[in-house]
Amino acid sequence: MKVTKVFTFDSAHNLTKYNGKCENLHGHTYKLEVTVEGVVNDEGILIDFAELKSIVENEVVKKLDHTYLNDVLGFNTTCENIIVWMWERLETRLKTERYHLYKIKLWETPTNFAEVDIKDFEK
Repeated sequence: MKVTKVFTFDSAHNLTKYNGKCENLHGHTYKLEVTVEGVVNDEGILIDFAELKSIVENEVVKKLDHTYLNDVLGFNTTCENIIVWMWERLETRLKTERYHLYKIKLWETPTNFAEVDIKDFEK
């Protein structure tokens, strides 16, 4: 089974090594979807949504909300790079014998997103 929780946060950034309007400072209201996969427990719960919310907010959202991403992250803040950073922060926190992080989708605009799932990190 899979469960997903959705978050939003606002941040500013600019792309480096990029020739276009996004090299200038601008902001987004990001939408983040975090999906966990696993087996439900005897109570019928895969992961408590409150626990999932707490982990994602503490590891990702609070660190990025209302910030200048270039200063906080220290790399070229493309949607693709940000989502890999998110995966690395969440993977160990969302891994137990019953469940694991399955997928992250990060919407930069209502029509643009990046997505990674567990298959992208298998070796």
